[in-house]
Amino acid sequence: MFDLGLPELLVIGVVALIVVGPKDLPVLFRSVGRFVGKAKGMAREFSSAMNQAADQAGVKDVTDTIKGATDGLNKVSNPLKAASDAFADSANEVKRSMSYEPGAETTRLSKERAEAAEKIRQKSAEMAQARLDKEAAEKAAAEATGSSDAGASDSGTAPKKDDA
Repeated sequence: MFDLGLPELLVIGVVALIVVGPKDLPVLFRSVGRFVGKAKGMAREFSSAMNQAADQAGVKDVTDTIKGATDGLNKVSNPLKAASDAFADSANEVKRSMSYEPGAETTRLSKERAEAAEKIRQKSAEMAQARLDKEAAEKAAAEATGSSDAGASDSGTAPKKDDA
């Protein structure tokens, strides 16, 4: 559409510097940049709206049908191209089937590690609870034997001092 090369942009920049002045030049460039950005956004939106309208109208189906018909004619008229296209299609199919997904193995390993960590946490909690239960039982047993020993020593007669 517009073909602006480096020399044209330099001429526009020098003219803008002379006309606008160095003080207001950054403001002008910022405004032009915003305008160009809005124009590109509107063009993108218009293009996507036209594509959606064409898809809804069924233009894609018609073009696919026409393309299929022309492909059939091309295959008949040029068997060498048909064979090379078939080979390229099968090579692409093999490539897709053997494609490597970069995150698949990492995701599987992270799930396994999370499961292992959860098992470790559960086992640690079980062992900690068993240890606390054992300590409580030992303490209760020690208090029970300690109180019976203390009662026995208190109930016995203590040796008397001789008043000499």
